[in-house]
Order: sequence, then C-alpha cells, then structure tokens
Amino acid sequence: MIDHISVGVSDLERSARFYEVTLAPLGLSRLVTRPATVGFGKSYPEFWINLRAGISPVPPESGSHICLRAKSAGEVDAFHAAALNAGGSDDGAPGLRPHDRVRYYAAFIRDPDGNRIEAVTFPKE
Repeated sequence: MIDHISVGVSDLERSARFYEVTLAPLGLSRLVTRPATVGFGKSYPEFWINLRAGISPVPPESGSHICLRAKSAGEVDAFHAAALNAGGSDDGAPGLRPHDRVRYYAAFIRDPDGNRIEAVTFPKE
C-alpha cells in the first residue's frame, strides 16, 4: 500500500549519518544522495530524509511515528542500540508489546529532530 515515506530533518548530513547507522540492522542502506534529500532502502529508496533547515523539533505529543519491519527481535534490539549510539533517544525500549489481536516485539526511538521511528517484528512464540 505505501511505496515510500519521508521525514524532515534540520541537518541533512547529521541525519544521514544517524540513519546510516540506525537503519543498517534492518538491512537498509543509503542508496540516493541529492543536495537536499537522502534515500535509504534495500533495493530502492523506501525511506527518505529531506532537508528542512527551519524545521522545529517534532514535539513528543505529536502522535505521529513511522514503523519499519524487522525480521527478528535481534534486529529490533540492534536497531534500538544503534539509534542510541548514533545520538537518538529512547522512546520505548525493545520488548513484547501487549495487544489483544497479535503478539509483537518493538522498540521506539526519536531521531535528532524528534521524529519517532519504530522497528517491529512478530515472533511466533
């Protein structure tokens, strides 16, 4: 249903470095670099960051977030650790999340501009 997503960032190079490290555990790498945008993906750019120099940090109460699929709980853990090591902040440690219909394992981080990014997997057991 969704082909690609993008987030605004205030410093393109800082955010590109952040996302190179953070998205690597999920198998995404930098595929496209343009003057005001960088695209990450596996075979084509699925996740874009776009320079918005005057952007204000995304407020925690905004309610919006982007969720990326991981293959395993280990990938979710690695995504979370990589984001924190690259200068992101924790917004929900890795772990099983209670839900009435499906079991899922997820972690939430905030990038340097406050964008909330989740990694999720659906363990069989």
